Amino acid sequence: MFTGLIQALGTMEPLGGDSWQITCLSQSGEVIIQDLAYGDSVAVDGVCLTVEKVLKDGFIATASPETLRRTTLGGEQTSQRYVNLEASLRVGSKVGGHFVMGHVDGIGRLLAAEQTASSWEITFIASEAIARYIVPKGSIAVNGISLTVAAYEPELFQFKVAVIPLTYAETNLCYLVAGSLVNLEGDILGKYVEKLLYSGNPHTTAPDDNSIDGITPTFLAEHGYL
Repeated sequence: MFTGLIQALGTMEPLGGDSWQITCLSQSGEVIIQDLAYGDSVAVDGVCLTVEKVLKDGFIATASPETLRRTTLGGEQTSQRYVNLEASLRVGSKVGGHFVMGHVDGIGRLLAAEQTASSWEITFIASEAIARYIVPKGSIAVNGISLTVAAYEPELFQFKVAVIPLTYAETNLCYLVAGSLVNLEGDILGKYVEKLLYSGNPHTTAPDDNSIDGITPTFLAEHGYL
């Protein structure tokens, strides 16, 4: 589990097959590698990867076929690229962002980034499957960064976030351009609520129309809401 507060910027370079070398950049990378060990989890652009070999300034990890299919790691890549890094949450640590699992729901795309007097306003588009978990003022992880949804257009599956200059400069958001693909993870709380609302069949999720016909006073009482 992670918090979505990026600790360091790194580079990710393909080694062939499903293996990757992640290298931490600058002194901030010490937070990641100071006590890194075999088997540890690190969020790389929001993707939870397991450390298979510790290097002097980074580590090597392998991505599963499911991870490659669902995230930007599966795209064609022949050279290194900048990635956001966060070590897994420790018991007792502060949760400054929101609970990020490192289990990416799918890929989104940057539409526009505009600098204002106090922040960067960045607009993304998501797939319908991911958009169902987006709510105004709610949380979403973009390339592993915990961000607050400033505005949402459900008909277009588009959402806007306001990013402070510090976050913009110290993450790979500053390297993205219109059309860049990003990893998106919806808030885990929304997924549990969806599962609860449709718990009549524990093996299905909500229908695409997000119908609430099944929510009755009896249902709410049975589940502790009344």
